[in-house]
Amino acid sequence: MIKSLITCDCLGSQTIDAEGLSRATGLNVVRPCSALCTTQLDRAQTALEDGDAVFCCSQEALVFEELAEGLNRPAPPTLDLRDRAGWSDDNAPKLPKMSALIAGAMMPAEPEKTLDVISEGMCLILGPADVALEAAAQLKEYLGVTVLIESSDLPDTREFDVVLGRLRRVSGAFGGFEVVIDALQQVNPGGRGAFTFSEPHDGAVSHCDIILDLRGGTSLFAAPDKRDGYLRADPGHAASVAAAIMAASHLTGTFEKTLYVKTTPLLCAHSRAEQTGCTNCLDLCPTGAITSTGEHVAIDPMICAGCGACSAACPSGAISYDAPPVDVTMRRVQIMANAYLDAGGTAPRLLVHDAHGAEMVRLSARHGRGLPADVVPLEMSAIGAFGHAEAVAALAAGFASVTMLPGPTADLPALEAQIALTTAIAGAGRAFLLDTSDPDTMSDALYDETVPAPVDSPVRPIGTRRQITRQAARALHPGTDEVPLPPDAPYGAVLVDTDACTLCLSCVSLCPSGALGDNSDKPQLRFQEDACLQCGLCASICPEDAITYEPRLDLTNAALSQRVLNEEEPFACIECGALFGSKSAIDRISDKLKDHAMFSGDKLRMIQMCDNCRVNAQFHATDNPFAGGERPRVRTTDDYLSKRRDH
Repeated sequence: MIKSLITCDCLGSQTIDAEGLSRATGLNVVRPCSALCTTQLDRAQTALEDGDAVFCCSQEALVFEELAEGLNRPAPPTLDLRDRAGWSDDNAPKLPKMSALIAGAMMPAEPEKTLDVISEGMCLILGPADVALEAAAQLKEYLGVTVLIESSDLPDTREFDVVLGRLRRVSGAFGGFEVVIDALQQVNPGGRGAFTFSEPHDGAVSHCDIILDLRGGTSLFAAPDKRDGYLRADPGHAASVAAAIMAASHLTGTFEKTLYVKTTPLLCAHSRAEQTGCTNCLDLCPTGAITSTGEHVAIDPMICAGCGACSAACPSGAISYDAPPVDVTMRRVQIMANAYLDAGGTAPRLLVHDAHGAEMVRLSARHGRGLPADVVPLEMSAIGAFGHAEAVAALAAGFASVTMLPGPTADLPALEAQIALTTAIAGAGRAFLLDTSDPDTMSDALYDETVPAPVDSPVRPIGTRRQITRQAARALHPGTDEVPLPPDAPYGAVLVDTDACTLCLSCVSLCPSGALGDNSDKPQLRFQEDACLQCGLCASICPEDAITYEPRLDLTNAALSQRVLNEEEPFACIECGALFGSKSAIDRISDKLKDHAMFSGDKLRMIQMCDNCRVNAQFHATDNPFAGGERPRVRTTDDYLSKRRDH
């Protein structure tokens, strides 16, 4: 349990309101130091000996870690207040912002889920012979090296393996690459003179832990910088080749691979009955880690790079980001907004960024204007995981606007789609994408932004991303019943052409979320709008093309209950009067079959009978297919013995 904050005004370059922070956070905020990392290191030592303290300086975290190690104490947690709040050209009070940052940092850390990856150092090197062989010579002391080249100019050495061939296919990731090679020829080490080769053969399969690609040109993988264990370099750029060789030399041993997402296959709306529905995650995944496995998708954790785009775009929650979990991000945003407002602030703005953005904030604070006092930064390990649901939740919690600052590896089209959906739900001028790598441009844009009015009555709903989005939208649009949304939005209504619909209920059987339902007592199609994913499965399976969609967000309570889209009186059996099927379906089938040769005479009437009457009528018909001649007598042992005696 954290009890105190150790603050420092960094040689008087920032102002720390210790009393105000203490009141706002409920923590013991000691009198600010001026040079905690140098001349006042004794105060840091005292805090470490007392324990349960956070050091409000992340720049000198290494100094505090070394001091803690000397005292046989655990390394203290650190918090950056100076760069994110203290150093700024804005003269507005910094207390609300500092309170929000402290409140967000005080949340308990979620344990990271990881998977052990073992690399035995088996490395495949690709590229021109001169470059690849030189790289192998440098790596042979550290890795088990195999060089794949297409020429026969072999070195006179067996310190590493050299093979000839053409690479056909590569799959897998660090610790588990699989390569398929055609025209493979291996060295025959026996005999005098130059080495000779084995006969070539196609389709040779091998495995390795690391691939060093020095070919130049096209990468072996989509998003190569996100594929662990795959190192590339331009063979004509010596510095790049040297860096790749150095990186490869360190890739042996046991490593931890973060498990970025969790899946719930039962919620997946990808496919039903060989009909394709939602493909959002498949369309967005930059590494190809997501594949279709029938009715749902599967994610290869070894290939997943954790960009988070699949979680933001998944309409059902079948895929959710887990590093940190979605609910942790939601709570952090709400807690920060609440702390800012409780400390006397009025209209905070949220700046969502990744590690690259954090460095931009530090550079802007030290050398530029810094962040405005009302801009609260939130660092995400993967900015793509911050989607429309998180943004709308932030606006409903009290933030006036949300700005996303993508790093160079972010998927801009995916972020733009989430910003567009946020704008459609929350209204214009509340969500922005600030695509720049210049710290000064970032600061200028934030200072120049016209700040919209925040929500009048902040709310902090809990639940799934869909539930939070709906409750947040209600807070942002009080008195509004419906918010229109753009095409492909994951919220909306199913519209049914009642003249075309025959109530066959094929749509009900395929609906992955249960938004469409039937009634066991009468022919009826029901719909619950808040559950509808707009996945397209019901429209694709409808034999009458009677289903269309209306993207929207129904904010009334009617969206939470089932309503009838189409219903009919059931058809009465012409023999016994029992109710079955729907009248339109029976009439349509009868009309289509009335001129068919196999349904002449009384056979057409059987379509208008219930199951019991239809079987009874068929049994008594003159051409009853169940009727037959006299059944043969059962053969007994006596019959068998009698036949033997006769012979």
